[in-house]
Amino acid sequence: MGVVVVKCGGAVPAEAVCADLAGLAGRAVLVHGGGPDIDRLARELGVPARTLVSPSGVTSRHTDPAMLDAVTLALTGRVKPRLLRALAAAGVPAVGLTGLDGGLLLARRKPAQRAVRDGRTVIVRDDHSGRVTGVRPEALRALLGAGFVPVVSPPATGEDGAPVNVDADRAAAAVAGALGADRLVLLTAAPGLLRDARDEATFLDRCALPHEGPVPHAATGGMHRKLVAAREALLAGVPRVSVCDGRVPRPVTAALAGAGTTLEIA
Repeated sequence: MGVVVVKCGGAVPAEAVCADLAGLAGRAVLVHGGGPDIDRLARELGVPARTLVSPSGVTSRHTDPAMLDAVTLALTGRVKPRLLRALAAAGVPAVGLTGLDGGLLLARRKPAQRAVRDGRTVIVRDDHSGRVTGVRPEALRALLGAGFVPVVSPPATGEDGAPVNVDADRAAAAVAGALGADRLVLLTAAPGLLRDARDEATFLDRCALPHEGPVPHAATGGMHRKLVAAREALLAGVPRVSVCDGRVPRPVTAALAGAGTTLEIA
């Protein structure tokens, strides 16, 4: 097996994920977000947590300059050190990076975007989030070659050199594509993709994604972003992408053995 890119978020128990990477040093990249930690730190700093709703109904974090600071501080000062400690405790050599290190993640920020507020479409100009447009994988390849597990998170480097908040699922997809990874595993707090998000009995073991346009099963929020990320990884040449349960004792091992929902292009 070649390189495996694993993405875990704040709702997934980090210790189990890190312990499960013990046999994959030099072959795994761990990409993380950290929504709960970002929200907690924002409250401590008195930064209002706001969301943007696009005209198509997709929600995202409103990353004004104060929130961008909270995002960066939470991911680099709380989440990443916790993951590095857990990896060290499991005997896994790891190095923490953000998308700013060596221009690892490149992104384009929209200077203005449409959002719906109180039923009206408005133009938002102070949002410092964007979309990953490129990956410079040299540092990742060097670390993997030396037997390390790179631990990667937003923010990314904008076209003007300034930090840009990007979605961690889609960042993981871009990293997987740039590395020519064999697998992308998106861990979540559910068995996988559910036909009905409120009912785990509606779990789907496979799901076909269209080349473009809306993703199936009316997925919203984090699952919507995971399906978009999965599509981007598949179109970038990653042969196997799955959304899997990060709450089980050995989530990465289970995913590599076929657990979760396997995504494919229709």
